[in-house]
Amino acid sequence: MEETRRQRFKRIAGARTNKILDMLKLLGNCSNTGNYEYSENDVKKIFNAIEAEVKASKAKFIKSTKKNKFEL
Repeated sequence: MEETRRQRFKRIAGARTNKILDMLKLLGNCSNTGNYEYSENDVKKIFNAIEAEVKASKAKFIKSTKKNKFEL
């Protein structure tokens, strides 16, 4: 039986989401100051980059309800 687009989405999106969550957990391990040294600025840079990418990815899923019409 051929996989539907919905089934393919669920399989791939689920696997990718779990991979991202696992990577975030690993990133959290870097907070151990017994093993690592970092500044507040380093933390800001990391999470600004992550948040920007989350925002960009989310925007791809949200369909625009605005219509680009020219009106006088």
